[in-house]
Amino acid sequence: MTDSYSLSIQPTLFGGVSLIRNWGRIGTNGQVKVETFDEPQEVDGAFIRLERAKRRRGYVDPIAAAADLPR
Repeated sequence: MTDSYSLSIQPTLFGGVSLIRNWGRIGTNGQVKVETFDEPQEVDGAFIRLERAKRRRGYVDPIAAAADLPR
């Protein structure tokens, strides 16, 4: 089995923004962590920081990886 990790940004009902992290083994419910920020600029920095950390640990973007496959 392989692991999956996703990051998404969603607006809150009160004008803030949430960074939603979802991870776990493919085929399971996995885990979710939600961080809420008052300013959109704050969530951008957190998103970039987390994305870089995960790429250093070997996670790849499945859409970009599929685009690199020969046809």
